[in-house]
Amino acid sequence: MSSAAMLAWPVEPADDLPLALWSAAGIAEATGGVASGDFLIAGVATDSREVVDGTLFVALTGEAMDGHHFVEGAFARGAAAALVSQPVAGPHVLVADTTIALARLAAAARARADATVIGITGSVGKTSVKEAIFAALDRSSRGGAHRSVKSYNNHVGVPLSLARMPARSIFGIFEMGMNHAGEIAALTAQVRPHIAVITTIAPAHIEMLGSEEAIADAKAEIFGGLEARADGKPGIAIIPADSVHFPRLKAVALAMGATVISFGASPRADVRLLDTVGAPGGGSLVTIDMGDRRLCYTVAAAGEHWVINSLAVMACVRAAGGDLGAAGLALAEMAGMAGRGEQTSITTQDGGKALLIDESYNANPASMRASLAVLAAAPGRARLAILGAMKELGDFAPGLHAALAQPLAEAGVTRVILVGAEMAALAEELGKAAPAPLGKAPAFAHCQTAEEALALLVHKPIADGDAVLVKGSNSVGLGAVVSALAAKS
Repeated sequence: MSSAAMLAWPVEPADDLPLALWSAAGIAEATGGVASGDFLIAGVATDSREVVDGTLFVALTGEAMDGHHFVEGAFARGAAAALVSQPVAGPHVLVADTTIALARLAAAARARADATVIGITGSVGKTSVKEAIFAALDRSSRGGAHRSVKSYNNHVGVPLSLARMPARSIFGIFEMGMNHAGEIAALTAQVRPHIAVITTIAPAHIEMLGSEEAIADAKAEIFGGLEARADGKPGIAIIPADSVHFPRLKAVALAMGATVISFGASPRADVRLLDTVGAPGGGSLVTIDMGDRRLCYTVAAAGEHWVINSLAVMACVRAAGGDLGAAGLALAEMAGMAGRGEQTSITTQDGGKALLIDESYNANPASMRASLAVLAAAPGRARLAILGAMKELGDFAPGLHAALAQPLAEAGVTRVILVGAEMAALAEELGKAAPAPLGKAPAFAHCQTAEEALALLVHKPIADGDAVLVKGSNSVGLGAVVSALAAKS
């Protein structure tokens, strides 16, 4: 390239933004703290185990644990500095309260980035939808997208994810979770999204909220944080048209001044499913109507729920000004994630191969039904389901667990291992003398722990050609079952 051409290279506003995530002066200014000296930061962590070279370790304090006890270990792992409320040996910013300081750092990160910000919540599918939207927008922006990692969606995870957002970000995608009313309202006030997505409404956390209507209201709190887009147009609310709570969600969004975009199979949906067929090798070939155009694309992840999730992804990517072609490629490449639908082949004790569907991270009645439908569609000589208890269902728990007998029968499951005290209601339902309405009830065993479930698999192993679903609330610990089965491979 000639000197003249180099001098004529276009200058972008982002060129003036820092390459480092944070400087000592920037952290001190954002938090109101005092820096011990000059340093640059490449990342932020509140867990010392996540620290790598260049990280700012935030020493949060709580009732059960004080992060200051881990500062020395964080420095040993490569932390460049610490955010602390008491002096430490090593580079640091001293503040009065580290929790408040993290929130202020998050607010500063949100304010400095000229990014289109997207907030995502819902009873089911929010992490997967967040990852798909990120993959689509990151591809089309050539690495300009940022998102919350894992399921960092609570009062610590959201400000931490915001604090990690680079100043040069073009898109920011943030997940918000809750189990009590008012929690989403506090999170959306920090994220201040231009686009808010609700994936679906289901009886997750119903123990704390009492009804699905209350759950819908709690999720709809996300619309309270909506901000106008860069062009001055109102924020956008993307909501599920197939939900019985659609009118309720729409009313709240409109009351907040939002533009509403709906998605689903319903004729009223703005982004509407026209057709879906099984794709070669699994997944689905999907055709949708977006009003002024029709799109056909492949969804690699299995299940009807992922077909509907893909509509939410397409609606969001278009609303954000992203590339729909890139979104289609992202969905075609994005198979299930570990703990959330990942499918792998494992070696069985008889030397054969079995299909393992890993849904061990979380469970509620809606996601249980969706996962059992995936198991039903999977190729397999026999179908085994290892199901853990669904938590936070309160007085509704017995009925909602017992109701899983029907989708088990519909899925053609031949053997079930039930794990956890709450699964007693389903065990009782399966043990009734009357046959299941759709055929023979599956053989079942009920135990209390993941270790006991593994022992049952030793007694009667998985065989060649089987398809195995492992699903339960994270606290049940069925990830250990997945790890053990994978390790044997």
